[in-house]
Amino acid sequence: MSTTQSERLRGLLEPLVSAVDLDLEEIELSRAGRRRVLRVVVDSEDGVDLDACAELSRVISDKLDETDAMGDGEYQLEVTSPGAERPLKEHRHYLRAKGRLARFQLTTPEGQPAGELVARILDLDDDGLDLEVPGVKGRKPTTRRIAFDEIAKARVEIEFSRKDKKEEEA
Repeated sequence: MSTTQSERLRGLLEPLVSAVDLDLEEIELSRAGRRRVLRVVVDSEDGVDLDACAELSRVISDKLDETDAMGDGEYQLEVTSPGAERPLKEHRHYLRAKGRLARFQLTTPEGQPAGELVARILDLDDDGLDLEVPGVKGRKPTTRRIAFDEIAKARVEIEFSRKDKKEEEA
């Protein structure tokens, strides 16, 4: 998607998304045969449910119909959440993932790959993360600190046996 169209769509859609207390995470425009697909990814501190996506989809669709932001051709609109294995790109993403297991692709200060790490996010500040690295073969977990500039990519890992925060507080 061209930068100008991307910026125009973001400028058009961000107030609509913010009005319903959601964050606009990403806008993707791609092709599916003759049609274009506009994918709008939204999130919030508490996640996004299907009803919120459906309502926001109606609002965005009405706004796009009022403007010429998508041009004359056919397009399909998808409003969705980042999903269970969401990428962690911004500080607020790490805040939302606190307590979750994540997979990190690490990098050296020179930008060279430095390996992969799977660990639980315990805490964070403006400079980096405090992590709990699971023990191997019955060993106890260890803690580790990594700076944000050491992270090339990060993504939340799915845990099928994870205790819910509410269960832990009870």
